[in-house]
Amino acid sequence: MLYYLYELNHAVVGPARALADAGRIYLRNPLNPLAHTPLGKNAAAGFEMFERMTRRYDKPEFGITEVESGGKPVRVTEETVWRRPFCRLRRFRKHLRQEGNPGPRLLLVAPMSGHYATLLRGTVEALLPDHDVYITDWTDARTVPLAEGVFDLDDYIDYIIEMFHKLGPGAHVVAVCQPSVPVLAAISVMEEDRDPNVPASMTLMGGPIDTRVNPTAVNLLAEERGIDWFAANVIVKVPFPNAGCMRDVYPGFLQLTGFMSMNLDRHVTAHYDLFNHLVEGDGDSADKHTEFYDEYMAVMDLDAAFYLQTIDTVFVRHLLPKGEMTHRGRPVDPSRITRTALMTVEGEHDDISGLGQTEAAHTLCRNIPAAKRVHYVQPEVGHYGVFNGSRFRREVAPRIGAFIAGNDKGASMAERVKRAGLKVVASSAAKVGGTGKMDKS
Repeated sequence: MLYYLYELNHAVVGPARALADAGRIYLRNPLNPLAHTPLGKNAAAGFEMFERMTRRYDKPEFGITEVESGGKPVRVTEETVWRRPFCRLRRFRKHLRQEGNPGPRLLLVAPMSGHYATLLRGTVEALLPDHDVYITDWTDARTVPLAEGVFDLDDYIDYIIEMFHKLGPGAHVVAVCQPSVPVLAAISVMEEDRDPNVPASMTLMGGPIDTRVNPTAVNLLAEERGIDWFAANVIVKVPFPNAGCMRDVYPGFLQLTGFMSMNLDRHVTAHYDLFNHLVEGDGDSADKHTEFYDEYMAVMDLDAAFYLQTIDTVFVRHLLPKGEMTHRGRPVDPSRITRTALMTVEGEHDDISGLGQTEAAHTLCRNIPAAKRVHYVQPEVGHYGVFNGSRFRREVAPRIGAFIAGNDKGASMAERVKRAGLKVVASSAAKVGGTGKMDKS
């Protein structure tokens, strides 16, 4: 019923939204005398705010058409290289000269947590110059027909393994937030099978490997409520006429509500500032706001099986750090990993995945040689800043690039490290049993 009420509300507000949009256009016309008055400017800003707050935001485009590589602009196109009902693997193909090397193959695993993969646009842009980037473009569950079956955490792990097989031996993987657990599980299973396609390195960023460490409000809520509460209160059926009609999902609009309520004062202030920017005609500031919220407000539904299994496995029972997680009935044992290098990245002020939760992967992967392990904490950033923004581009991305280069057989470590201005310093960390740290030269 909840989803039907949401759809009904959207339909009922539709005519008012159309009128507001028409009013905005009318009052922004420079030939309209009212457009130059305080009343007209305030009314136009109000109409735009109403239209933005009541619209449904469609999936954005990546829009990456060019990147600078080797000091020269290079054309970029997207292509789908692998496809399943719940995901497409997209490659950002750089059109280099025939002899050009696109760089190490890098699988960027986007979180399936409500937002589209385009949330990592900035991550892609930062990594693309030196890497051949592929990204998981997860499908909105409400668009997947019920005949395709359910999608759970085991399926997610299967998808990741299939992608590694598609990319072949020696690829690298970066998992952002939620996929840190299934990526680590997938590599554990592949290592146990001695799969030749196991990646050369994995970078886990702001991921909930062990949410018992420094638990956040999100972690405590999951433990307090328990899986039965989530199943009874946040799982709904997709309404007609969506292609996924009658599929059980965790709807994106509930996830968005949860995200915004965590920092409600910040979002209210941001929208108040937007109103003032629109009144003042400060187009640059208004554009920055709308660009961010066009991405932030675009959300997707998650298949209920995946959502509930993830909540139960990761946040309620903590099966991976306890050594009790299974995949298709087989134990998931990260200690089997020996060939894949490990880097973990955390944000100092992360309020989603607390400090130490991602670093816990080093304890689980105890048989990875110390020289192939790195842990880095980015100062003065929250969860989003771990994988996006100016600090990510300036401080985190070069470290990831140097780490990948140092574990890539087809690349020159010295050249990459020199370009990044970094050096790898092996050190001993008692908590994780010997982690490498990266410092500025």
